[in-house]
Amino acid sequence: MKRWTLKARLTLFYTTFLLLLTCTTLGILFSMSGRKVLASVKNQLENSVQKSVEEIEIEDGRLEVDNDFYSVEKGIYLSLYDESGYFLYGKVPYGIENAYALEDGTMREIKENKQKWYLYDVLYRLENGQNVYVRGMASINDAEESFQITMRFAVILLPLFTLAAAFLGYQFTKRALLPVKKMTDTVRQIQSDADLSKRVGLTEEQKESKDEIYHLAQTFDGMLEQLEMVFQREKRFTSDVSHELRTPVSVMLAQCDACLSEETLTDRQREQIELIAKKAREMAGLISSLLLLSRADEGRQKLNKERVNLSELTQIIAEEQQMIAEEKEITVRTEITLDIYAQVDESFYIRMVVNLVSNAVFYGREGGIVKISLQVKEENVVGIVEDNGIGISVHDMEHIWERFYRADTSRTDGSHFGLGLSMVKWIAEAHGGRVSVESREGEGSRFTFYIPF
Repeated sequence: MKRWTLKARLTLFYTTFLLLLTCTTLGILFSMSGRKVLASVKNQLENSVQKSVEEIEIEDGRLEVDNDFYSVEKGIYLSLYDESGYFLYGKVPYGIENAYALEDGTMREIKENKQKWYLYDVLYRLENGQNVYVRGMASINDAEESFQITMRFAVILLPLFTLAAAFLGYQFTKRALLPVKKMTDTVRQIQSDADLSKRVGLTEEQKESKDEIYHLAQTFDGMLEQLEMVFQREKRFTSDVSHELRTPVSVMLAQCDACLSEETLTDRQREQIELIAKKAREMAGLISSLLLLSRADEGRQKLNKERVNLSELTQIIAEEQQMIAEEKEITVRTEITLDIYAQVDESFYIRMVVNLVSNAVFYGREGGIVKISLQVKEENVVGIVEDNGIGISVHDMEHIWERFYRADTSRTDGSHFGLGLSMVKWIAEAHGGRVSVESREGEGSRFTFYIPF
Protein backbone atom coordinates (compact mmCIF):
# COMPACT_ATOMS: atom_id res chain seq x y z
CA MET A 1 0.00 0.00 0.00
CA LYS A 2 2.91 2.36 0.70
CA ARG A 3 3.95 2.21 -2.95
CA TRP A 4 0.46 3.04 -4.19
CA THR A 5 -0.39 6.54 -5.29
CA LEU A 6 -2.80 8.60 -3.22
CA LYS A 7 -5.36 8.39 -6.03
CA ALA A 8 -5.16 4.59 -6.03
CA ARG A 9 -5.47 4.38 -2.23
CA LEU A 10 -8.45 6.75 -2.11
CA THR A 11 -10.13 4.91 -4.99
CA LEU A 12 -9.60 1.56 -3.25
CA PHE A 13 -10.94 2.93 0.04
CA TYR A 14 -13.96 4.50 -1.66
CA THR A 15 -14.74 1.37 -3.71
CA THR A 16 -14.27 -0.99 -0.75
CA PHE A 17 -16.47 1.15 1.49
CA LEU A 18 -19.16 1.41 -1.18
CA LEU A 19 -18.98 -2.33 -1.88
CA LEU A 20 -19.31 -3.22 1.81
CA LEU A 21 -22.17 -0.77 2.21
CA THR A 22 -23.94 -2.20 -0.85
CA CYS A 23 -23.44 -5.82 0.23
CA THR A 24 -24.69 -5.06 3.74
CA THR A 25 -27.71 -3.22 2.38
CA LEU A 26 -28.50 -5.99 -0.10
CA GLY A 27 -28.13 -8.61 2.64
CA ILE A 28 -30.61 -6.79 4.86
CA LEU A 29 -32.99 -6.17 1.97
CA PHE A 30 -32.84 -9.77 0.78
CA SER A 31 -33.44 -11.04 4.30
CA MET A 32 -36.43 -8.79 4.73
CA SER A 33 -37.65 -9.33 1.18
CA GLY A 34 -37.54 -13.12 1.57
CA ARG A 35 -39.95 -12.97 4.46
CA LYS A 36 -41.97 -10.34 2.66
CA VAL A 37 -42.36 -12.52 -0.44
CA LEU A 38 -43.63 -15.47 1.56
CA ALA A 39 -45.99 -13.22 3.50
CA SER A 40 -47.26 -11.86 0.19
CA VAL A 41 -47.91 -15.39 -1.09
CA LYS A 42 -49.96 -16.13 2.03
CA ASN A 43 -51.98 -12.93 1.62
CA GLN A 44 -52.69 -13.65 -2.04
CA LEU A 45 -53.73 -17.19 -1.15
CA GLU A 46 -56.11 -16.00 1.56
CA ASN A 47 -57.60 -13.31 -0.68
CA SER A 48 -58.10 -15.70 -3.58
CA VAL A 49 -59.84 -18.26 -1.35
CA GLN A 50 -62.06 -15.61 0.25
CA LYS A 51 -62.95 -14.16 -3.12
CA SER A 52 -63.75 -17.59 -4.62
CA VAL A 53 -66.18 -18.31 -1.79
CA GLU A 54 -68.33 -15.42 -2.95
CA GLU A 55 -68.65 -17.02 -6.41
CA ILE A 56 -70.27 -20.23 -5.12
CA GLU A 57 -74.07 -20.29 -5.64
CA ILE A 58 -77.05 -22.67 -5.66
CA GLU A 59 -79.19 -22.44 -8.79
CA ASP A 60 -82.15 -24.75 -9.41
CA GLY A 61 -80.83 -27.00 -6.64
CA ARG A 62 -77.50 -27.33 -8.34
CA LEU A 63 -74.14 -26.10 -7.12
CA GLU A 64 -72.66 -23.48 -9.45
CA VAL A 65 -68.99 -22.32 -9.17
CA ASP A 66 -66.91 -19.68 -10.90
CA ASN A 67 -64.44 -20.52 -13.66
CA ASP A 68 -61.59 -19.47 -11.34
CA PHE A 69 -61.75 -22.94 -9.83
CA TYR A 70 -60.55 -24.41 -13.12
CA SER A 71 -57.84 -21.88 -13.89
CA VAL A 72 -54.59 -21.17 -12.06
CA GLU A 73 -54.18 -17.47 -11.47
CA LYS A 74 -51.02 -16.13 -9.83
CA GLY A 75 -49.95 -19.72 -9.16
CA ILE A 76 -52.91 -20.44 -6.87
CA TYR A 77 -54.87 -23.69 -7.20
CA LEU A 78 -58.53 -23.68 -5.99
CA SER A 79 -60.66 -26.72 -5.22
CA LEU A 80 -64.08 -27.36 -3.65
CA TYR A 81 -64.95 -30.17 -1.21
CA ASP A 82 -68.09 -31.27 0.59
CA GLU A 83 -68.25 -31.50 4.32
CA SER A 84 -67.01 -35.09 4.33
CA GLY A 85 -63.90 -34.13 2.29
CA TYR A 86 -65.13 -35.44 -1.07
CA PHE A 87 -63.65 -33.56 -4.03
CA LEU A 88 -66.34 -31.69 -6.01
CA TYR A 89 -64.78 -29.11 -8.31
CA GLY A 90 -61.52 -27.32 -9.02
CA LYS A 91 -57.92 -28.10 -9.76
CA VAL A 92 -55.22 -29.73 -7.66
CA PRO A 93 -51.45 -29.55 -8.40
CA TYR A 94 -50.10 -32.60 -10.18
CA GLY A 95 -48.89 -35.28 -7.76
CA ILE A 96 -50.76 -33.86 -4.77
CA GLU A 97 -53.26 -36.23 -3.20
CA ASN A 98 -56.34 -35.16 -1.29
CA ALA A 99 -55.05 -36.81 1.86
CA TYR A 100 -54.83 -33.68 3.94
CA ALA A 101 -57.63 -33.05 6.41
CA LEU A 102 -59.77 -29.99 5.99
CA GLU A 103 -59.19 -27.30 8.63
CA ASP A 104 -61.19 -24.11 8.56
CA GLY A 105 -59.17 -20.87 8.53
CA THR A 106 -55.76 -22.54 9.04
CA MET A 107 -52.69 -21.68 6.96
CA ARG A 108 -50.49 -24.76 6.73
CA GLU A 109 -47.20 -25.64 5.08
CA ILE A 110 -46.92 -29.07 3.50
CA LYS A 111 -44.19 -30.88 1.60
CA GLU A 112 -44.97 -33.24 -1.25
CA ASN A 113 -42.51 -34.71 -3.77
CA LYS A 114 -39.75 -32.31 -2.68
CA GLN A 115 -42.13 -29.43 -3.25
CA LYS A 116 -43.35 -27.11 -0.52
CA TRP A 117 -46.88 -25.67 -0.56
CA TYR A 118 -49.06 -23.36 1.43
CA LEU A 119 -52.45 -24.93 2.15
CA TYR A 120 -55.45 -22.85 3.23
CA ASP A 121 -59.05 -24.05 3.85
CA VAL A 122 -62.24 -22.05 4.42
CA LEU A 123 -65.61 -23.49 5.52
CA TYR A 124 -68.60 -21.94 3.71
CA ARG A 125 -72.30 -22.47 4.43
CA LEU A 126 -74.52 -22.43 1.33
CA GLU A 127 -78.03 -21.01 1.10
CA ASN A 128 -79.55 -24.48 1.31
CA GLY A 129 -77.72 -25.12 4.57
CA GLN A 130 -75.05 -27.33 3.02
CA ASN A 131 -71.45 -26.88 4.22
CA VAL A 132 -68.58 -26.91 1.75
CA TYR A 133 -64.84 -26.31 2.00
CA VAL A 134 -62.81 -24.17 -0.37
CA ARG A 135 -59.14 -25.08 -0.45
CA GLY A 136 -56.40 -22.97 -1.91
CA MET A 137 -52.82 -24.09 -2.61
CA ALA A 138 -49.79 -21.96 -3.57
CA SER A 139 -46.25 -23.13 -4.28
CA ILE A 140 -43.59 -21.91 -1.87
CA ASN A 141 -40.85 -23.14 -4.24
CA ASP A 142 -42.08 -20.94 -7.09
CA ALA A 143 -42.02 -17.88 -4.85
CA GLU A 144 -38.55 -18.70 -3.56
CA GLU A 145 -37.28 -19.41 -7.08
CA SER A 146 -38.46 -16.03 -8.37
CA PHE A 147 -36.74 -14.40 -5.39
CA GLN A 148 -33.54 -16.36 -6.07
CA ILE A 149 -33.60 -15.17 -9.68
CA THR A 150 -33.66 -11.62 -8.36
CA MET A 151 -30.75 -12.45 -6.06
CA ARG A 152 -28.72 -13.99 -8.89
CA PHE A 153 -29.43 -10.96 -11.04
CA ALA A 154 -28.17 -8.72 -8.22
CA VAL A 155 -25.03 -10.87 -7.80
CA ILE A 156 -24.35 -10.60 -11.54
CA LEU A 157 -24.77 -6.83 -11.46
CA LEU A 158 -22.61 -6.42 -8.34
CA PRO A 159 -19.21 -6.76 -10.15
CA LEU A 160 -20.39 -4.31 -12.80
CA PHE A 161 -21.50 -1.97 -10.06
CA THR A 162 -18.10 -2.37 -8.37
CA LEU A 163 -16.24 -1.53 -11.59
CA ALA A 164 -18.48 1.46 -12.20
CA ALA A 165 -17.94 2.63 -8.61
CA ALA A 166 -14.16 2.19 -8.94
CA PHE A 167 -14.11 4.13 -12.23
CA LEU A 168 -16.26 6.95 -10.90
CA GLY A 169 -14.28 6.98 -7.66
CA TYR A 170 -11.02 7.22 -9.57
CA GLN A 171 -12.34 10.05 -11.74
CA PHE A 172 -13.68 11.87 -8.71
CA THR A 173 -10.40 11.42 -6.82
CA LYS A 174 -8.40 12.48 -9.86
CA ARG A 175 -10.45 15.63 -10.20
CA ALA A 176 -10.28 16.35 -6.47
CA LEU A 177 -6.47 15.91 -6.43
CA LEU A 178 -5.88 17.93 -9.60
CA PRO A 179 -4.41 20.87 -7.62
CA VAL A 180 -1.97 18.43 -5.97
CA LYS A 181 -0.84 17.22 -9.41
CA LYS A 182 -0.42 20.83 -10.51
CA MET A 183 1.66 21.55 -7.42
CA THR A 184 3.83 18.47 -8.10
CA ASP A 185 4.33 19.48 -11.75
CA THR A 186 5.17 23.03 -10.66
CA VAL A 187 7.81 21.80 -8.19
CA ARG A 188 9.34 19.56 -10.87
CA GLN A 189 9.51 22.49 -13.30
CA ILE A 190 11.13 24.63 -10.64
CA GLN A 191 13.67 21.88 -9.93
CA SER A 192 14.49 21.36 -13.60
CA ASP A 193 14.48 25.02 -14.67
CA ALA A 194 15.55 26.62 -11.37
CA ASP A 195 12.77 29.13 -12.00
CA LEU A 196 10.80 30.25 -8.95
CA SER A 197 8.42 32.29 -11.12
CA LYS A 198 6.43 29.11 -11.89
CA ARG A 199 2.97 28.93 -10.28
CA VAL A 200 0.21 26.35 -9.91
CA GLY A 201 -2.07 28.78 -11.74
CA LEU A 202 -5.57 28.46 -10.30
CA THR A 203 -8.54 30.06 -12.02
CA GLU A 204 -10.54 32.76 -10.28
CA GLU A 205 -13.35 30.28 -9.72
CA GLN A 206 -10.94 27.81 -8.13
CA LYS A 207 -9.45 30.53 -5.92
CA GLU A 208 -12.92 31.37 -4.59
CA SER A 209 -13.74 27.69 -3.99
CA LYS A 210 -14.11 26.41 -0.43
CA ASP A 211 -12.24 23.23 -1.37
CA GLU A 212 -9.38 22.70 1.12
CA ILE A 213 -7.03 21.40 -1.60
CA TYR A 214 -7.56 24.52 -3.69
CA HIS A 215 -6.77 26.56 -0.56
CA LEU A 216 -3.58 24.51 -0.19
CA ALA A 217 -2.62 25.21 -3.82
CA GLN A 218 -3.31 28.92 -3.33
CA THR A 219 -1.17 28.93 -0.17
CA PHE A 220 1.56 27.09 -2.11
CA ASP A 221 1.51 29.81 -4.78
CA GLY A 222 1.77 32.46 -2.06
CA MET A 223 4.76 30.68 -0.55
CA LEU A 224 6.47 30.50 -3.97
CA GLU A 225 5.87 34.20 -4.47
CA GLN A 226 7.50 35.01 -1.12
CA LEU A 227 10.42 32.68 -1.85
CA GLU A 228 10.94 34.30 -5.23
CA MET A 229 11.00 37.74 -3.61
CA VAL A 230 13.55 36.55 -1.03
CA PHE A 231 15.81 35.02 -3.68
CA GLN A 232 15.51 38.10 -5.88
CA ARG A 233 16.54 40.28 -2.93
CA GLU A 234 19.43 37.90 -2.23
CA LYS A 235 20.57 38.04 -5.86
CA ARG A 236 20.31 41.82 -5.89
CA PHE A 237 22.20 42.03 -2.60
CA THR A 238 24.98 39.78 -3.92
CA SER A 239 25.22 41.77 -7.13
CA ASP A 240 25.20 45.14 -5.34
CA VAL A 241 27.76 44.09 -2.73
CA SER A 242 30.04 42.63 -5.39
CA HIS A 243 29.89 45.86 -7.39
CA GLU A 244 30.54 47.97 -4.30
CA LEU A 245 33.54 45.85 -3.28
CA ARG A 246 35.27 45.99 -6.63
CA THR A 247 36.44 49.59 -6.19
CA PRO A 248 37.99 49.27 -2.70
CA VAL A 249 39.69 45.99 -3.67
CA SER A 250 41.09 47.61 -6.82
CA VAL A 251 42.36 50.50 -4.68
CA MET A 252 43.95 48.04 -2.27
CA LEU A 253 45.76 46.26 -5.09
CA ALA A 254 46.92 49.56 -6.60
CA GLN A 255 48.22 50.80 -3.24
CA CYS A 256 49.99 47.47 -2.63
CA ASP A 257 51.72 47.71 -6.01
CA ALA A 258 52.70 51.31 -5.25
CA CYS A 259 54.10 50.36 -1.84
CA LEU A 260 56.02 47.43 -3.26
CA SER A 261 57.74 49.76 -5.72
CA GLU A 262 59.33 51.66 -2.80
CA GLU A 263 62.98 50.68 -2.39
CA THR A 264 63.07 51.80 1.23
CA LEU A 265 60.85 48.91 2.43
CA THR A 266 62.36 46.39 4.77
CA ASP A 267 62.06 42.68 4.03
CA ARG A 268 59.48 42.32 6.80
CA GLN A 269 57.36 45.19 5.44
CA ARG A 270 57.60 43.86 1.89
CA GLU A 271 56.51 40.40 3.02
CA GLN A 272 53.49 41.83 4.83
CA ILE A 273 52.43 43.99 1.87
CA GLU A 274 52.79 41.02 -0.50
CA LEU A 275 50.53 39.00 1.82
CA ILE A 276 47.93 41.80 1.75
CA ALA A 277 48.17 41.92 -2.06
CA LYS A 278 47.73 38.15 -2.28
CA LYS A 279 44.59 38.24 -0.15
CA ALA A 280 43.28 41.23 -2.11
CA ARG A 281 43.76 39.31 -5.38
CA GLU A 282 41.91 36.34 -3.86
CA MET A 283 39.09 38.66 -2.82
CA ALA A 284 39.05 40.15 -6.32
CA GLY A 285 38.70 36.65 -7.73
CA LEU A 286 35.85 35.92 -5.34
CA ILE A 287 34.08 39.15 -6.32
CA SER A 288 34.54 38.34 -9.99
CA SER A 289 33.02 34.89 -9.49
CA LEU A 290 30.10 36.33 -7.51
CA LEU A 291 29.40 38.90 -10.23
CA LEU A 292 29.48 36.23 -12.91
CA LEU A 293 27.07 33.96 -11.04
CA SER A 294 24.86 36.92 -10.19
CA ARG A 295 24.60 37.91 -13.84
CA ALA A 296 23.98 34.27 -14.73
CA ASP A 297 21.10 34.08 -12.21
CA GLU A 298 19.54 37.18 -13.75
CA GLY A 299 20.06 35.87 -17.29
CA ARG A 300 22.36 38.76 -18.18
CA GLN A 301 25.56 36.77 -18.67
CA LYS A 302 26.03 36.14 -22.39
CA LEU A 303 28.40 33.71 -24.09
CA ASN A 304 30.65 34.75 -26.95
CA LYS A 305 30.93 31.47 -28.80
CA GLU A 306 33.47 30.80 -31.50
CA ARG A 307 35.00 27.77 -33.13
CA VAL A 308 37.89 26.73 -30.89
CA ASN A 309 40.43 23.91 -31.01
CA LEU A 310 39.65 22.43 -27.60
CA SER A 311 42.48 19.90 -27.86
CA GLU A 312 45.18 22.58 -27.99
CA LEU A 313 43.41 24.76 -25.41
CA THR A 314 43.04 21.88 -22.93
CA GLN A 315 46.70 20.88 -23.40
CA ILE A 316 47.82 24.45 -22.63
CA ILE A 317 45.67 24.49 -19.47
CA ALA A 318 47.15 21.15 -18.36
CA GLU A 319 50.72 22.45 -18.83
CA GLU A 320 49.97 25.61 -16.84
CA GLN A 321 48.36 23.64 -14.01
CA GLN A 322 51.34 21.28 -13.89
CA MET A 323 53.45 24.09 -12.51
CA ILE A 324 50.97 24.63 -9.68
CA ALA A 325 50.64 20.88 -9.05
CA GLU A 326 54.44 20.53 -8.65
CA GLU A 327 54.19 22.22 -5.25
CA LYS A 328 52.46 19.03 -4.02
CA GLU A 329 54.53 16.79 -6.28
CA ILE A 330 51.36 15.89 -8.20
CA THR A 331 51.77 14.74 -11.80
CA VAL A 332 49.29 16.00 -14.41
CA ARG A 333 48.77 13.50 -17.23
CA THR A 334 46.78 14.03 -20.40
CA GLU A 335 44.99 11.80 -22.92
CA ILE A 336 43.67 14.30 -25.44
CA THR A 337 42.38 13.42 -28.90
CA LEU A 338 43.89 15.78 -31.48
CA ASP A 339 41.99 18.53 -33.30
CA ILE A 340 38.67 18.52 -31.46
CA TYR A 341 36.75 21.64 -32.45
CA ALA A 342 33.55 23.02 -30.94
CA GLN A 343 31.57 26.25 -30.61
CA VAL A 344 32.42 27.53 -27.12
CA ASP A 345 33.14 30.69 -25.19
CA GLU A 346 36.91 30.35 -24.89
CA SER A 347 37.32 32.30 -21.65
CA PHE A 348 34.53 30.39 -19.91
CA TYR A 349 35.83 27.04 -21.17
CA ILE A 350 39.26 27.87 -19.74
CA ARG A 351 37.69 28.84 -16.41
CA MET A 352 35.71 25.58 -16.29
CA VAL A 353 38.70 23.32 -16.95
CA VAL A 354 40.99 25.34 -14.66
CA ASN A 355 38.46 25.09 -11.83
CA LEU A 356 38.21 21.32 -12.24
CA VAL A 357 41.96 20.78 -12.41
CA SER A 358 42.78 23.16 -9.54
CA ASN A 359 40.07 21.46 -7.49
CA ALA A 360 41.69 18.06 -8.25
CA VAL A 361 45.10 19.37 -7.23
CA PHE A 362 43.73 21.04 -4.09
CA TYR A 363 42.05 17.85 -2.85
CA GLY A 364 44.68 15.48 -4.26
CA ARG A 365 47.28 13.71 -2.15
CA GLU A 366 50.95 14.60 -2.33
CA GLY A 367 52.76 12.60 -4.96
CA GLY A 368 49.44 11.74 -6.57
CA ILE A 369 48.19 11.94 -10.13
CA VAL A 370 45.67 14.17 -11.92
CA LYS A 371 44.55 12.83 -15.26
CA ILE A 372 42.94 15.02 -17.94
CA SER A 373 41.31 13.42 -20.95
CA LEU A 374 39.34 14.84 -23.88
CA GLN A 375 37.55 12.86 -26.56
CA VAL A 376 34.48 12.81 -28.78
CA LYS A 377 31.49 10.57 -28.03
CA GLU A 378 28.48 10.67 -30.32
CA GLU A 379 27.61 14.39 -30.61
CA ASN A 380 29.46 15.62 -27.51
CA VAL A 381 32.95 16.63 -26.52
CA VAL A 382 33.58 14.67 -23.32
CA GLY A 383 36.20 15.91 -20.89
CA ILE A 384 37.31 14.04 -17.76
CA VAL A 385 39.37 15.36 -14.85
CA GLU A 386 40.32 12.52 -12.50
CA ASP A 387 42.41 12.40 -9.34
CA ASN A 388 43.39 9.83 -6.70
CA GLY A 389 42.94 12.18 -3.76
CA ILE A 390 40.73 12.18 -0.69
CA GLY A 391 37.48 11.65 -2.60
CA ILE A 392 34.01 12.87 -1.62
CA SER A 393 31.70 11.37 0.99
CA VAL A 394 28.15 10.32 0.13
CA HIS A 395 26.80 13.15 2.30
CA ASP A 396 28.96 15.79 0.62
CA MET A 397 28.11 14.50 -2.87
CA GLU A 398 24.61 15.99 -2.55
CA HIS A 399 25.96 19.49 -1.86
CA ILE A 400 29.14 19.94 -3.92
CA TRP A 401 27.34 22.01 -6.57
CA GLU A 402 26.05 24.46 -3.96
CA ARG A 403 27.72 27.83 -3.64
CA PHE A 404 30.23 28.30 -0.83
CA TYR A 405 30.05 24.61 0.05
CA ARG A 406 33.39 22.92 0.74
CA ALA A 407 33.57 19.19 1.36
CA ASP A 408 36.73 19.46 3.50
CA THR A 409 36.30 22.42 5.86
CA SER A 410 39.62 21.63 7.56
CA ARG A 411 41.45 23.10 4.56
CA THR A 412 41.52 26.86 4.84
CA ASP A 413 43.38 27.81 1.70
CA GLY A 414 41.84 31.17 0.77
CA SER A 415 42.03 30.40 -2.95
CA HIS A 416 39.05 28.08 -2.66
CA PHE A 417 35.77 29.63 -1.56
CA GLY A 418 33.39 26.89 -2.69
CA LEU A 419 32.26 28.66 -5.88
CA GLY A 420 34.37 26.73 -8.40
CA LEU A 421 32.04 23.77 -8.95
CA SER A 422 28.96 26.03 -9.03
CA MET A 423 30.64 27.95 -11.83
CA VAL A 424 31.64 24.72 -13.63
CA LYS A 425 28.03 23.53 -13.55
CA TRP A 426 26.71 26.83 -14.91
CA ILE A 427 29.31 27.02 -17.71
CA ALA A 428 28.57 23.46 -18.87
CA GLU A 429 24.81 24.01 -18.84
CA ALA A 430 25.14 27.44 -20.50
CA HIS A 431 26.84 25.64 -23.41
CA GLY A 432 23.92 23.19 -23.60
CA GLY A 433 25.85 20.43 -21.84
CA ARG A 434 26.13 19.03 -18.35
CA VAL A 435 28.63 17.89 -15.74
CA SER A 436 28.65 14.83 -13.49
CA VAL A 437 30.80 13.38 -10.73
CA GLU A 438 31.83 9.93 -9.52
CA SER A 439 33.75 9.56 -6.31
CA ARG A 440 34.70 7.23 -3.48
CA GLU A 441 35.90 8.55 -0.20
CA GLY A 442 39.62 7.91 0.20
CA GLU A 443 40.07 6.78 -3.44
CA GLY A 444 39.60 9.91 -5.53
CA SER A 445 37.08 11.64 -7.78
CA ARG A 446 36.21 11.83 -11.45
CA PHE A 447 34.46 14.87 -12.94
CA THR A 448 33.05 14.55 -16.44
CA PHE A 449 31.72 17.42 -18.56
CA TYR A 450 29.81 17.18 -21.83
CA ILE A 451 29.84 19.99 -24.40
CA PRO A 452 27.81 19.55 -27.63
CA PHE A 453 29.42 20.45 -30.95
